[in-house]
Amino acid sequence: MHKSRLQRGSGTAFHPTGRALATSLLAAAAVVVASGAARADGTDGLEAGALAARSPGMLEPRLPGYVNPALPADIASSMGGLDVLNEPVATWGEPLYGLASELEESSYDIPGQIVVDARDDVDDGALAGLVRDFSLHLMPTALAAKTRIHIATVDGPVSATLQRLAQDPRVEAAEPLARVRAFFVANDPLLKDQWHMARVGAERAWDFATGRGVTVAVVDTGIACETHGPFVKAPDLASTECVEGWNFVTKTNHANDDQGHGTHVAGTIAQSTNNGIGAAGLAFHARLMPVKVLNESGWGTTADVADGIRWAAEHGAHVINLSLGGPRNSKVLQSAIDYAISRGAVVVAAAGNTGGRVQFPGASDGVIGVSATDANDKIARFSSRGQGVDVSAPGVNVTQQTICNRGRGDCDAPYPAYNGTSMAAPHVAGAAALLVGLGVSDPSAVEDAIRAGARVVDDSDSGRLLYGAGVLDAASSVARVTQSHIIVRLVALLLLATWVGRRARKKDATATSPWRASFLLPALAAGPGLFFFAPWLLSRVDLAVDVLARPIADLDLLVGASVHRWLPLANALVPLGLTSLFFGVKKLRPAIAGFSVGTAAYLMSVVTLGEVAGPLGQLALVVWCAVNAAACLWIARTNLSTR
Repeated sequence: MHKSRLQRGSGTAFHPTGRALATSLLAAAAVVVASGAARADGTDGLEAGALAARSPGMLEPRLPGYVNPALPADIASSMGGLDVLNEPVATWGEPLYGLASELEESSYDIPGQIVVDARDDVDDGALAGLVRDFSLHLMPTALAAKTRIHIATVDGPVSATLQRLAQDPRVEAAEPLARVRAFFVANDPLLKDQWHMARVGAERAWDFATGRGVTVAVVDTGIACETHGPFVKAPDLASTECVEGWNFVTKTNHANDDQGHGTHVAGTIAQSTNNGIGAAGLAFHARLMPVKVLNESGWGTTADVADGIRWAAEHGAHVINLSLGGPRNSKVLQSAIDYAISRGAVVVAAAGNTGGRVQFPGASDGVIGVSATDANDKIARFSSRGQGVDVSAPGVNVTQQTICNRGRGDCDAPYPAYNGTSMAAPHVAGAAALLVGLGVSDPSAVEDAIRAGARVVDDSDSGRLLYGAGVLDAASSVARVTQSHIIVRLVALLLLATWVGRRARKKDATATSPWRASFLLPALAAGPGLFFFAPWLLSRVDLAVDVLARPIADLDLLVGASVHRWLPLANALVPLGLTSLFFGVKKLRPAIAGFSVGTAAYLMSVVTLGEVAGPLGQLALVVWCAVNAAACLWIARTNLSTR
């Protein structure tokens, strides 16, 4: 039976206590909300005409010269020996490297408060006069006796007060009081060259998620994940966890990369990051699953790719990246994709490098098809376009590690800049891994989150055929999801705590009030997470911060997203077990009640948000959540009773 051949994408050519605490929690939620709103590849950079003039066989691989995307086109074009893609597609808007709400200088200013730095020779009397003249309420900083710097609360317009203070001879400086936050910046030396990571908001996205507990299958030429026989593990994958894969070419479980394309693709997803060497990956705490379906020349068949997709889904892949394709709309391939999605896997595929219509599986139903853009958000000349493009992502001069000497022997592995939709797709796969790591396990919900966070470049009908929903913005997507989780869970927690408190007092007039720290802290830990505000203050790259920022029911995600689908920590059995063990200890009852209400709030958020893929179907998931939430509320009311 004739099998349609597929070629690897893109790499071919370029390569307090009580009510006060409750009020504080609501205020914190408001602050969080306010601050966050804010292939048939193979042609790569070649013109369609040039491709037609070539042999229909395999294209010869060649490496491009690296071009700094920041260089003006006319300067870059004059650099001899370098291939530069100057695309004619017009775009608008300046480059964005994070959330738009954080780009304004005033976005972190604290309303109504300023910093006043009085001259060092100003005595207390003159300082008191300054307070009277400007109606200020001063609070000294820790070193105010030496620096004369105070924090002032202003009654009235801050800008007008600052202008007047700037002209007062008693004042050395006056400015708004602004918040600051910790930034995680990876120390990988080539991160400065990875313009594409900045373009998708990687550093900001890492404050929210890093892909812990998520497995991403790379169905490709293999990955340099292990040292086996003549094959050597890529140095910059040293701290990246690789799970067992399969080699459909040699029929073994050693899916070593003998071509280089798969390792480069995998690096964008989960390259070892902050290790002081090489480049960075977008979801660098995710696990990689190598599935080799393409030979050392970068070719395979629709049948092998279909088998690779099925194998990955059956062996626990939560995201499947397909940086390959061909013009054949294979039913076998579509059936495998449908199977993977039915098992809860997110399938991402390159659109193709033909410059024409989207190839398959990029255009297949249920797949997130990805076109390629450059540093200015222009569609790459080589990128396929049209129906099937769901989102676009950087695919020009993408720097990652690959192999040398076809993966054999000990040599210095290169970090080339490759072009192609093969390089664009893994950015989206990495973003999908970040979202799955936040508990968004339904494939359609993952795609919705990616599309909702995308940066719109051209919203016209023709623009959507180029960009889909827009250019990938991983930071925006994970921030939106985190905000929705916090809001829904806090609101549910407040409503359920109020209801349980009233029901408990109706049964027992002396019942314990839920508006106390002993109830609210466990409720927060089980509902939105004790440190739910962490991404706006601290980075969740740190494991301790990540653990404290997660609801208790999400801790199983650190073990694996497959475990979390069964919600083993989000059910009535846990608070019931605590009640059976500690009901006789009266001081612990409010904490158990709080934990129970927090768990109920979490379960209600699962139903409200609709982001979780139920292993037994959505109806079963809704029934499970409703029954367990009701049981948790009964347990909470029982523990609040003093009789």
